[in-house]
Amino acid sequence: MSAINLSYDGAIAVLTVSNEAKLNALTTAMLDALEGHLGRIDRSTDTVAVIVIGVGDTAFCCGADISEWGALSPAEFARIWVRDGHRIFDRLARLSKPTICALNGHAFGGGLELAAACDIRVMTPRATLALPEAKVGIVPGWSGTQRLMRLLPEPVGKEMALFGRRISAERALGVGFIAEVAEDVLGAAKHIAADLVGVSPRATEIAKAMIHGAVGEDRGAAIEALGSAAAGASADRDEGVDAFLNKRSPRFTGQ
Repeated sequence: MSAINLSYDGAIAVLTVSNEAKLNALTTAMLDALEGHLGRIDRSTDTVAVIVIGVGDTAFCCGADISEWGALSPAEFARIWVRDGHRIFDRLARLSKPTICALNGHAFGGGLELAAACDIRVMTPRATLALPEAKVGIVPGWSGTQRLMRLLPEPVGKEMALFGRRISAERALGVGFIAEVAEDVLGAAKHIAADLVGVSPRATEIAKAMIHGAVGEDRGAAIEALGSAAAGASADRDEGVDAFLNKRSPRFTGQ
């Protein structure tokens, strides 16, 4: 059975990509499940960090299941498969909680794009990264030419997308795409996540939004969210809400 499962280790949420028979390839049902889990995690006040990992020790995720999209018309492929996946990966990238991808195996195509949507990554030394879409006549569709390229030097991105070359864990560490190489990637990811226990979750959330605004990740929403938070903490906001509920004119003080 293919699935993306959500479990918890204390305050750490763990999302597990599970479709081992197909090297953890992503299906429509798995994308839908991921979107639902992200909504629940974002609303949680008890979660301090999120880890994304695959089952097994061969693949983290080897992309999208071709049997799910191979028969789609060009319009359906663009309008449904690509846009839906893009929306869900954007949701992961813009999650209010810090995210860590534990690359327990190879990450190709959509799997690499999934890893790129996390804040930081740790990787087993046996894994490789690749963008093999051209081999089946398509191009990266879930931010592989956009978000991923902001995280890689341009020549390395072209090496992968145009020439189909695989990148080793050592090379990925050297270009800064991953934070650490570890045999036990889940243990390494949990060790990193544990540093967030005792840290202000609100400060972490705001810092993440500010960084995203700087690098162009959902800049408009980041700016408006920060502005709304500042306005929401004001006495004027409390006065305005109270005046509305009690059908009177507000008396704003600028505080």
